[in-house]
Amino acid sequence: MNNSLDGPMFLDRSEKSASPVLVDDVRRAQGGDLVAFERLYRDNAGRIHALCLRMTGNRASAEELTQEVFIRAWERLSTFMGRSSFASWVYRIGVNVSLDAIRADRRDEARLGMDSLEPGGGGTWDQAGASDCRLDLERAISRLPPGARVVFILHDVEGYSHEDIAEMTGVASGTSKAQLHRARMLLRKGLSI
Repeated sequence: MNNSLDGPMFLDRSEKSASPVLVDDVRRAQGGDLVAFERLYRDNAGRIHALCLRMTGNRASAEELTQEVFIRAWERLSTFMGRSSFASWVYRIGVNVSLDAIRADRRDEARLGMDSLEPGGGGTWDQAGASDCRLDLERAISRLPPGARVVFILHDVEGYSHEDIAEMTGVASGTSKAQLHRARMLLRKGLSI
């Protein structure tokens, strides 16, 4: 356990079981080592990109958001205290960056007076698109209305509780439950056509 005053890195149970190379990379990156941070990036970029893609439903946005996640991680690396694994820490940044992007898109839609920029328009299933996504769960998820998609991903895919989702998204726990039910119903309808 690192209790010295040479840096902000503290280890908990999750990091004790982490490989020495990972712990060393985190410490080196906190000290400004770009090569170490690049290794951390390579180890985590795929998972973060998949998260951003599921959250936004848009490949171009997912690529941009993945970069934004790692920019924020680099900028805030000194605040990483090791209370969770580095992967969990950067993943939470990914969730927050994705939610921020979704909120910004909603504000833009409201300003422009648009119903939705989502495929299928306004969260409704268009019949041609639904038949295409019969076996393509990722595409079906991307067609969900934004609120339902976020809750579905955070709860059913990532395993967060409704209380955690409520805290992350700023909605009531009951709203999270209702959005999850809506998402499941739309997915059932969309995948069964």
